[in-house]
Amino acid sequence: MRLARLRLLNFRQHAESEIEFDSGLTGIIGPNGAGKSTILEAIAWALYGGNTVRGGNESLRFHRASARAPVRVELDFDLGGHRYRVVRGLTTAELFLDGGEQPIANSVTAVAEMLQRRIGMTRTEFFNTYFTGQKELAVMQSLTAGERAQFLSRVLGYERLRAAQELCAARRKELASEIQGLRTGMPEGDAVARDEAETARALEAATRAAEEADRLERETQEALQSVAPRWLAAQTGREERQRVATELAAVEGEAGALTRAEARHAQELEQVAEARTALTPLLPDVEAFERVRKELETSRALAISDGRRRALADTQAALALEVQVLGEQRTRLAAAPAEEEQATLELETKRRALEEAQGKLESRRTEWVRDRQEVDTRLRALRGQYAELRDQRDTLVQLGDEGKCPTCTRPLGEHFRNVLDVLERQMETVEADGAYFRSRLEQLEGMPADIEHLDEQRRKLQAEVGQSERRLAKVQAGVAQLAQVERDLAAKGARLAAASAELEGIAGGYDEARHRALEAEHARLAESSTLANRLSTRIEREPALLREAESLARQRAALEERRKAASARLAALEFPEDEYLELRRLHDEVAAAYAEASRAAAGARAGRELAQAAADRAATARAEYERLSALVEALERDRRLHEELHRAYSDLRTDLNFQLRPEVSEIASNFLTELTDARYTELELDDKYRLLVLEEGVPKPVISGGEEDIANLVLRLAISQMIADRAGQSFSLLVLDEVFGSLDEVHRQNVIDLLRGLHDRFEQVILITHIEGVRDGLDRVVSVGFDPKSGAAVVTTADPALAESALLGAGAGAGAGAGSAA
Repeated sequence: MRLARLRLLNFRQHAESEIEFDSGLTGIIGPNGAGKSTILEAIAWALYGGNTVRGGNESLRFHRASARAPVRVELDFDLGGHRYRVVRGLTTAELFLDGGEQPIANSVTAVAEMLQRRIGMTRTEFFNTYFTGQKELAVMQSLTAGERAQFLSRVLGYERLRAAQELCAARRKELASEIQGLRTGMPEGDAVARDEAETARALEAATRAAEEADRLERETQEALQSVAPRWLAAQTGREERQRVATELAAVEGEAGALTRAEARHAQELEQVAEARTALTPLLPDVEAFERVRKELETSRALAISDGRRRALADTQAALALEVQVLGEQRTRLAAAPAEEEQATLELETKRRALEEAQGKLESRRTEWVRDRQEVDTRLRALRGQYAELRDQRDTLVQLGDEGKCPTCTRPLGEHFRNVLDVLERQMETVEADGAYFRSRLEQLEGMPADIEHLDEQRRKLQAEVGQSERRLAKVQAGVAQLAQVERDLAAKGARLAAASAELEGIAGGYDEARHRALEAEHARLAESSTLANRLSTRIEREPALLREAESLARQRAALEERRKAASARLAALEFPEDEYLELRRLHDEVAAAYAEASRAAAGARAGRELAQAAADRAATARAEYERLSALVEALERDRRLHEELHRAYSDLRTDLNFQLRPEVSEIASNFLTELTDARYTELELDDKYRLLVLEEGVPKPVISGGEEDIANLVLRLAISQMIADRAGQSFSLLVLDEVFGSLDEVHRQNVIDLLRGLHDRFEQVILITHIEGVRDGLDRVVSVGFDPKSGAAVVTTADPALAESALLGAGAGAGAGAGSAA
């Protein structure tokens, strides 16, 4: 694996940073807290997601970024001959391959799973292989012998064997429990055989009983079939007699109805003769009724025209009055348009003045609020910095000369006083800056007088604008009213002209007294006309009544023929009643015997089916018993196999642990030889996994702090080499975070020379340190600083010589700036 480029956006201390990586030795140098280790954290987060960061995803956003600002890390790296680019946000992730525009994975889970498969390591294995920190170098010193062995087994992946062995043991236990459960639920073999024999005997007896019941059912069915035709014929004859008797009764009923119809028909003929006699005296009134009706219709039309004429006269008078009133309103509102133009110009002038005053007020108020917020933010930051410095000073004072350096964790000794003085000077500087910003904040608490004056001007202009708006609205209402008056005046004038023209076209000549007389005469003659119409209608039915009399005579002759035919058929169908009753008794006895035999046969068949079901259950129980027996036997074989596998895992772990110490010692000794210029050539782990440096084959009883750091470093490099070999990955990347510890300048240079000499194994080495003295030995330097103005980390890349000059210049400038602020 080889890193190519890293870009951070609003990630921890980095508002926006970008780093280009290359082969060789790259140093990431900067003071503590500037954001160096955040770069490693960003690499791990890009590859493996949220479980790699301190505090969870919510703590990642740059503290000065807005709540909606994006948080993103982009990492480009080479692996297995391909270039990958992973882009990860708080809730999103995408993975691109070989510069492609479409991602090959586009969700948080999918990207993490695919990268873990491609890298071939879990997050823990990746950190134990590629990353080494100062605290991890001496991690085994505080452990017991057993804990040291477990630590090495875990980082080398041997714990997977233990996990597999535990899974094997768990499966073996599950198999034993399953076998016990199956055996507990299985029936006894003898009980299954007895049940099978008993159900076979019961099935045989039920079969014999069902066959006997079927025979009796067939015999009774044959007897019923011999009687059934005679009984059916008797029933059919009886039903036919009943039908003919019903038909004869219906003919008699129809004859009665026909007699009543003949009587009603004769009465209607008499009524026709009476109507002809009564109609003759009514004919003169009928002729006079038609003449009076026509004259009355003419009088009614004249009455309607006279009412319309009176209504139009009233409308004409009302419209003339309304036209007069609207003319007076138009004269009064004629000046409204000119007043509207004047009021509009006045309102626009005052609105422009209000907008100008509002802009000045907002600009000045924004400037005041921004100044107060910046001072308040800076004061809180100084308070936090002062509290942190005070805690460090109090801790050092409490621990005394035996206290540890907050950077390298080594005892301070004679440097105690110097470190304490530096902390106190820093506290004095922060305290002075805090006093200045507190004073400035008090000055900005109250609203400035010029802002209050601008606000008063704005309120006065707002009142004037409101007054002008009300005046304009009143004038605009007058203009609208004038337009409405014009429209109403035109409409009502048109209506007045139309009413006058219509009034002139209406004719006169209406006589109200004659109209009342015609209404009375029409009502009297209408009664005679109505009576004459009813009598004429009755007389008009005479031809139809004569035809109906002929039809009734024909119906009477047809009914007589039907009555004679029905009487003859009824006499031919006579059957003795005693013979019918005897035949019914015989049929009922045979049917009852057949029904009883059928019920008995059905019960016998049901018993046979129950016996068959019991026999089937017994056979199923036999098959289930044989299946469970075979399953128990198979599970027993699987359990014995897991017992053998459990023993094999134990033997394999024992062999690997036996080979572990010599292999680690050999690889670490090769690194130690190169790092110490062959001053020491041998390093080994004893049976308690303690680290021993050998000098001419003899363990050194006491080694210095620098020698201890060197021994821990080569041991960590050896472990990383073994992890990479077992993972099947080319070990091209190594990241060392603050590994120099208490090494002096010579040994630091030896570490750099060692890594440079091992370029064939470690193609890309990244050193993270706060020690400026290692710049000259590096191929590239990435400087990480802090910008107090933006509150963000500043990342620059240069060759070692240029980077050192730039850093010295920046330090001088920062010191001058701090003095000016104080």
